[in-house]
Amino acid sequence: MDLNSKIYVAGHNGLVGSAIWNNLKARGYTNLVGRSHKELDLTDQYAVKKFFDEEQPDAVVLAAAFVGGIMANSLYRADFIMMNMKIQCNVISEAYAHGVEKLLFLGSTCIYPKNAPQPMREDCLLTSPLEYTNEEYAIAKIAGLKMCESYNLQYGTNYIAVMPTNLYGPNDNFHLENSHVMPAMMRKVYLAKLIHDGAWDKIAIDLNKRPVEGVNGSSKHDDILNILAKYGIYDNKVVLWGTGTPLREFLWSEDMADASVHVLLNVNFSDIIGIEKYSSVHYGAATDGAVDRNHSAGRGGAIPSLGEIRNCHINVGTGKELTIRELSELVVKAVGFEGTVEFDASKPDGTMRKLIDVSKLHSLGWTHKVEIEDGVAKLFRWYQESLQ
Repeated sequence: MDLNSKIYVAGHNGLVGSAIWNNLKARGYTNLVGRSHKELDLTDQYAVKKFFDEEQPDAVVLAAAFVGGIMANSLYRADFIMMNMKIQCNVISEAYAHGVEKLLFLGSTCIYPKNAPQPMREDCLLTSPLEYTNEEYAIAKIAGLKMCESYNLQYGTNYIAVMPTNLYGPNDNFHLENSHVMPAMMRKVYLAKLIHDGAWDKIAIDLNKRPVEGVNGSSKHDDILNILAKYGIYDNKVVLWGTGTPLREFLWSEDMADASVHVLLNVNFSDIIGIEKYSSVHYGAATDGAVDRNHSAGRGGAIPSLGEIRNCHINVGTGKELTIRELSELVVKAVGFEGTVEFDASKPDGTMRKLIDVSKLHSLGWTHKVEIEDGVAKLFRWYQESLQ
């Protein structure tokens, strides 16, 4: 792709999408297209088709998703599978129908089995049962990467799926009802500190920015304290779910964006499966390199010499991990919290360990830059700035 290529970033306002958008701009790609959820509902098949008819993008980054932590995954199981499946089916099918040259699909490492061997390689996909608490989201993301893989094998497209580990960074979701572990933990610790300091003006600013179940900065102090207590936030004390012993790997979102754009610009499906002449098998006599969409005799599954092609997705992470308790200590340090952090062992831990093997990513020419100790401090600075 050249610098004038039109690139549609689906989910460009989110944690990952916004970072990818900024990374592309920094590299000189200015012909970027984005739509907010209000402007384009990606679960609406007809709206998505109309968008592709009008914009005709050269490349697509599918970073839009319906996401949340353990609590949200448990409460909204039907939403998590249906919303994500609709988004993926609509965007991927319209990308194919409109001749998109390159598509990058963003998934999640929750696709791997609950008891997968550690660190998790790409080929451990579908080898044993998933973690129950996020099963629906994982199934949707597995379907998405299989869509990319299957379109490539049947039609010779160039759709790549990347599976990032736990992400954090600018534009993260700090809403207590449905945020991931790090931003939720950080906000809880921050609010517990403010309660102890009696900084009700700052609490009001925080709650006006991100209300909790309808409670905002104008609510009565008792109502605020009651709703925060529901989420384990007290005067100089925070209660977190689980035992604190699960191990987690975290990746700074701007690192993830850099990895994603690296893959988008430099990695093809043929590179991943290690078959240099793969594209010629598909395109055959087509002199302009275009895919013959009416011809399926050359699809990968019909070529015995290619064998079984699967697990073509790419893990994206650091290859490093720490416990949730250790993470809480980094958050406490960043916030300057002098209270106590307790763990409620009656609540679920989720998967006990989720370290990924990133050797495939390294072999494709990319490694992470931001270490977790620096990243936590960077995230808290961003959160404070977001309240200005």
